[in-house]
Amino acid sequence: MKKIALLGATGSIGTQTLDVIRTHRDEFSLVSMSVGQNIDKTREILAEFQPRILSVSKKEDYEVLKDEFLNITIVYGEEGLIEVATCSEADVVVTAVMGSVGLFPTIEAIRARKTIALANKETLVTAGHLVMKEAQEYGVSILPVDSEHSAIYQCLQGENMKEINRLIITASGGSFRDKTRQELEGVTVEEALNHPNWSMGAKITIDSATMMNKGLEVIEAHWLFNMPYEKIDVLLHKQSIIHSMVEFHDRSVMAQLGTPDMRVPIQYALTYPNRMVLPSTPLNLAEIGTLDFAKMDFERYRCLSFAFEAGKTGGTMPTVLNAANEQAVALFLEGKISFLQIEDVIEKALNWHTVQQNPCLQTIKEVDLETRSYVLSLIS
Repeated sequence: MKKIALLGATGSIGTQTLDVIRTHRDEFSLVSMSVGQNIDKTREILAEFQPRILSVSKKEDYEVLKDEFLNITIVYGEEGLIEVATCSEADVVVTAVMGSVGLFPTIEAIRARKTIALANKETLVTAGHLVMKEAQEYGVSILPVDSEHSAIYQCLQGENMKEINRLIITASGGSFRDKTRQELEGVTVEEALNHPNWSMGAKITIDSATMMNKGLEVIEAHWLFNMPYEKIDVLLHKQSIIHSMVEFHDRSVMAQLGTPDMRVPIQYALTYPNRMVLPSTPLNLAEIGTLDFAKMDFERYRCLSFAFEAGKTGGTMPTVLNAANEQAVALFLEGKISFLQIEDVIEKALNWHTVQQNPCLQTIKEVDLETRSYVLSLIS
């Protein structure tokens, strides 16, 4: 039986990971988990799965739950996340937390020689050079959970990495894919959260609407597959059936297809290199009929352009990109800035920052905090 540590158990990826574990109870067990603020959902998960360790984000929740679940070790904060990620029993750590908070527990899990099922793209965006170096040093596999990177990973099985011509990452276009920039003036939070294909958390759904999500995925793909940015393309594909493609030197193109169901890449990461039955909707291409594709418009989706530029610049610039975006999205969700101002805030932060090459973890942490403070200062 494979034992799972799950960071972000009550989020979108977390709950779907639990569904996979629930479907295959003879194959998987949950030994440790972390949650954010959904304590009612947490109680349900604890009662059903009985993990050995729980980490909560707030001390107040820790004080309440430690008296309710006496047979479970309950911790909190950043150190709690690390304790969950380094649980001695865990074989695989699923990093499904949102944002740069996932970086330090992922590093510590690698040092504890845990296999990483990575759904937290910000970890590689902010510190890809350090994370991949640690993974190589400790002989740890990093298995992608994002549907796009899982698709590429599946297409590359048995292939020679030196024969890749380019990676093609597909993008749905998000909630506003049929709107012009002029029509984006005054769009609401509710409209932005209405994704046409996927059921995701609030932050990632907004990132999908701005196309920053795809930008972060480009940077993640750069590190996961050791691929220069010049060999990574983004293609608009509204149906989200082809999850990504790989073109080889002989112009053959491999694609991974499937219905929009995140349980598929989650389960593949947990079962790799094997596959198991998953009760999911089968792909019926005859019923779908047509798959649409379009060239990506970098002027329409400025955040994608920012991501390519930050990735190519390297150093601390991707850290600034991620931190500014996280803070700007939070401000939009709180109604403090407009949708289009998300782009403006990120651009100002990137122009404000003086890049530092080959940053250590401490520098990354400092730059992250400084960037968030700068963004807040823009609206204060």
